[in-house]
Amino acid sequence: MTIPRIQSIGNTISKHTVRQLKFIIPGAAITYVFNTHRVFLDLLTRQDEGGQWGRLFAFASTGFEGLVIILFLYVLLVPWIHGLEPDYRSWRDSGVLSSVIPILTTAILVGWSLLSFTLGRWSSLGYLEGVVGASGLYALTFGLLGLLPAPKVHRS
Repeated sequence: MTIPRIQSIGNTISKHTVRQLKFIIPGAAITYVFNTHRVFLDLLTRQDEGGQWGRLFAFASTGFEGLVIILFLYVLLVPWIHGLEPDYRSWRDSGVLSSVIPILTTAILVGWSLLSFTLGRWSSLGYLEGVVGASGLYALTFGLLGLLPAPKVHRS
C-alpha cells in the first residue's frame, strides 16, 4: 500500500494568487469582524425618514465602487478591445491608459472616502471603524479583481 504524498500549498498556488490573498484575507476578515457588509446593506435598504441621507450616500458610494470595477475591467480588457498590448508601467505614454488611470484613481479615492464617511456618519460603526470597514471592503474588492487573468494579444 502506498502512502499518498501531500504537496505543499506553495507548490500548487501561483505567486500571483498568494499576492492577491494578502488583500483578500485581511479584507474578508475586517469585513466579517466589523460586519461591514450587513451594516452597508442596512444603509442601502433603510426606509425611515432620518436615514434618507445615509441611503443616498450609500448609493453614491456604491456607484463609485461600480465605476471602479468597470474601469478596472476596461483596463484589464484593453488588449482585447484595442488589439494591442499596453505598457502598464509607462501608462502616461499610452493614449488609452493615460485617460483611464486618472479617472480610475479619482473614483477609488472618492468612493472610498464617501464609503468611509457614510459608514461613520450613518451607522453604528463610528468614523474610525467606518474607515477600517471601508478599507476592508476595498481591499477585498481589489484582491478579488486582481485574481482575474489579464488577456494576451495574439499577433498573427
